[in-house]
Amino acid sequence: MIASRLRAMPAAPALATMLSLVGCAAPAMLPRSATTGHDPTLPAPDHSLIPTVDIAPAEGWPAGTAPTPAPGLAVTRFADGLVHPRWLLVLPNGDVLVAETNGPPGKSGITGIKGKVMGVVMKKAGAGVPSPDRITLLRDADGDGVAETKHVFLKGLHSPFGMALVGNTLYIANAASLVSVPYTSGQTQATAEPTKVIDLPGNGKFNHHWTKSLLPSADGKRLYIGVGSNSNAGDNGMAVEVLRANILEYTIATHALQVFASGLRNPVGLAWEPDTDALWAVVNERDELGSDLVPDYLTSVQRGGFYGWPYSYWGQHLDPRVKPQAPELVARAIKPDYALGNHVAPLGLAFHPGGVWSGGRAGAVIGLHGSWNRKPLAGYKVAFVPFEQGRPKGAMQDLLTGFVDADGNARGRPVGIAVAKDGALLVADDVGNSVWRLTPKR
Repeated sequence: MIASRLRAMPAAPALATMLSLVGCAAPAMLPRSATTGHDPTLPAPDHSLIPTVDIAPAEGWPAGTAPTPAPGLAVTRFADGLVHPRWLLVLPNGDVLVAETNGPPGKSGITGIKGKVMGVVMKKAGAGVPSPDRITLLRDADGDGVAETKHVFLKGLHSPFGMALVGNTLYIANAASLVSVPYTSGQTQATAEPTKVIDLPGNGKFNHHWTKSLLPSADGKRLYIGVGSNSNAGDNGMAVEVLRANILEYTIATHALQVFASGLRNPVGLAWEPDTDALWAVVNERDELGSDLVPDYLTSVQRGGFYGWPYSYWGQHLDPRVKPQAPELVARAIKPDYALGNHVAPLGLAFHPGGVWSGGRAGAVIGLHGSWNRKPLAGYKVAFVPFEQGRPKGAMQDLLTGFVDADGNARGRPVGIAVAKDGALLVADDVGNSVWRLTPKR
């Protein structure tokens, strides 16, 4: 009945009607403890015509305010005055590259009234900022924990995101291509125009998950590229999903590009676990199955492994919306290692040796950008998952909170995570236009 009424309405009234309905969806019923860890609770899917929408409107940080660190930690601003900083790379000399970026115009691939609603919602969340399309270099020359100089290292890019330094070559993943420039230690500005290395998925009519993350192998011979899907759950047909929802492996010497692992809806943060040298990723799972589904996750990634998308989630739980199904793929779908919560949107990932705040335990630090398809809000914080012998062990711990104020507005949203040369944690905040520095409290 609602669908037929919306189709019969002119666009503007239909949009207003849908916007008024999105706040009526059922809230989450599960406690946080049931949605995180090795075996999260998975209720029956709750798929409705009108998706749950709840977003923290982007406001920025009032003067003199900052996120709230966990006991035993202190937070300071490493840099401010940036424009939508999303991703970080710490260079060997301690300089920090930050990708100031946003999605290209028309990236979503969501059409009709639903697309218009999503456009309004994402703009409200701070995602409507035009992409600065540049990489900025931050330098803390005196070692006081504040970057006193800021240089435009490279501009004129196309929604840049992942960065990787291999020898004297800096690789940058644009929304639809991998490019490179020469790099010399200490330089503050690129001295050459970017050279295209290879095309990446994203040159079609739309580019739903536009971010492309990069991680070099330890020997510098390969790059691993996180590429998200071109839809929520195969909505646009599988023809537009070629090489997507994958981690790709690029061999530098031969220019060969192949799928390393598949069925990962949006694998953004990639990192090597230091004890086992295994590849790990944080993955944004699908939306619109209710506030209590589907868990976003942290997982080790096996060569040739299939992780379910779009046909199933959390191993072999079928997504009822996807037709036709692929039983031969679902039969070998790998269950992820660790649930991070439903709709928390994990983006940044870095392994850290830990400290007093973690009982001396090493683990994974994760930037949870925050939900839109859940009531109440979830994510909007930096979290820590403790590890033992190369595997997650123990409850997830909050490291940095307070990104949402008492009125439900987003002062900031954490994205990229990096470990500074001195061991501090750096957090890119794309709504607060800052990079935060998290250290043990003195």
